[in-house]
Amino acid sequence: MTPREILQTPRLRLRELTDADAPFIFELLNERSFIDNIGDRGVRTLDDAVGYIHKGPGDSYARHGYGLWLVELKASGEALGVCGLMHRDTLPYTDIGYAFLPRHWSRGYAVESCAAVRDHALRTLAMPRLLAIVSPGNEASVKVLERIGLRFEGKVTLPQANEELELYAIDA
Repeated sequence: MTPREILQTPRLRLRELTDADAPFIFELLNERSFIDNIGDRGVRTLDDAVGYIHKGPGDSYARHGYGLWLVELKASGEALGVCGLMHRDTLPYTDIGYAFLPRHWSRGYAVESCAAVRDHALRTLAMPRLLAIVSPGNEASVKVLERIGLRFEGKVTLPQANEELELYAIDA
């Protein structure tokens, strides 16, 4: 099955995740930086990674028409990270989320993919507002969000989180 492509940028392709992406998802979700800044998703096996794809992004694609998408290099198809839109019942608007393997940091991939997702959300999907939540101290993510136009709005605690998160937003 060919995964559905969602967006392209000059260097990147964003597409829906499939079961074939389980090894990448397993690696990404078990990176120390992911666990520290986003949380431990309990993905310990490739089967867990397939379950995560189905229950997380896959369910979101079916219910909302969007979710976290795989970010890959157009030139090689190498998986770099994930970036996309997340609907949370605990936030009043959709939020943007992303994570990249550390070996792909500092190359502009997060800004490039997040800007494309922001434009897709606000223009194509006609969302009136886009949010982002960030763990306190995650300055690299704050810089990405600010570079794509989101601004700090305050703090929020999600029911499943045990820490206060920083809330960023941009209006259409």
